[in-house]
Amino acid sequence: MARLFRSIRLLSLLSLLPLCACSHGPVGNNGSAKWDPESPYPLPSPPKVGEIVHLPTGKLVSMDQMLSIAADYRIVYVGETHDNPASHRLELDFLKGMEERHPGRQAVGMEMFVRSQQPVLDRWVAGELTEKEFLKQVKWYETWRSDFAYYREILFYARDHKIPVVALNAEKSLVTALRTKTPEELPPQQRLELPQMDFNDPYQRALISAIFSDHLKGGLKIDGFVRAQTLWDETMAESVANFLDSPQGKDRHLLVFAGGHHVGYGFGIPRRVFRRMPASYLLVGGHEINLGAEKQDRLMDVEIPQFPMVPYDFLAYLKYEDLPATGVRLGVVLEPASGGKGVLVTMVEPHSAADAAGIQKGDVILEIDGTPIAENFDLVYVVQQKHPGDRGVLKIKRQEEILTLTATFAAPATDLHPKK
Repeated sequence: MARLFRSIRLLSLLSLLPLCACSHGPVGNNGSAKWDPESPYPLPSPPKVGEIVHLPTGKLVSMDQMLSIAADYRIVYVGETHDNPASHRLELDFLKGMEERHPGRQAVGMEMFVRSQQPVLDRWVAGELTEKEFLKQVKWYETWRSDFAYYREILFYARDHKIPVVALNAEKSLVTALRTKTPEELPPQQRLELPQMDFNDPYQRALISAIFSDHLKGGLKIDGFVRAQTLWDETMAESVANFLDSPQGKDRHLLVFAGGHHVGYGFGIPRRVFRRMPASYLLVGGHEINLGAEKQDRLMDVEIPQFPMVPYDFLAYLKYEDLPATGVRLGVVLEPASGGKGVLVTMVEPHSAADAAGIQKGDVILEIDGTPIAENFDLVYVVQQKHPGDRGVLKIKRQEEILTLTATFAAPATDLHPKK
């Protein structure tokens, strides 16, 4: 049974990475050859964190050697594990290496952004937005819903070096609609938003069938999953081709950062880009090894079909890491306050920083540390800059009374009920 990493959002298939064969030789017990097209030259010994293998030849290479080879390609696809900081360091290293080799001629396309967010990305790269303004305008926590710390260094490097960031992905409303309806059943306006679609790739269908086998046994049909995955892949492929064919992109190289199942084996985004615009491309992936016991719940047993090609040209062996535990929580549930000023507290979590500060259900939070609160994001952003031991001074309205309360933030493990 092949083991895959669980996605934060299972339906999207975004952070699942295929695990290439890691056997120690192509010979069976009886001495006969066992040919594996996904790993034609297996490593002679178990891989180590930090090693990079060229899968078609089985040769280990350095990061610099891989980057030098990658520089010859118009498009480099890097398949990521969304919640592994080591995976994003690999992407950042690629971005730095490609910019050094193509100064002023590099761009990066990112799955994390939908195409309607492109104007905000352009303003970010132009240096017109602060981090807070960027996150608010791009609606990061509504669209991607992951810690911005995973991508902060990548996006700041792109901004500091004026590297165009291309929004690749489909609008969520369109994905939701196509998951439940065929293209012919969509309203005319939504049909116009669809890219050119090919639902007949046998490898994609086989992979989705394997991953969702348990769901299919429960009565769900594979067709909706295939339509959603195809829409993601085709939209991102169209975005890549449109950019490279545009005046801004025609002389540039492009890095594409997307989840492993959009990139691995080449039948997701890469093949669909090539259908639109034949151009040289390279596939790069990461494979997490030596997972600790605390990471085992991120795996699921899936019988992955054997495909007749390597999953990546280069595979980097990574440690499965966590972000530094610096985050804290206030411990409230909020909704917009009437009158458009402040946010209304609808629940206070027991034993939280808010509870200890004396915040109550029904309070309206007007300010934190002197920053006016107009919506939930304003409060969330300030709290996310805090560390254990920091304080936040909150101005609240309780009925007709204005109060000033001080919250002291604790580490997450002590901010919640202790685990038994």
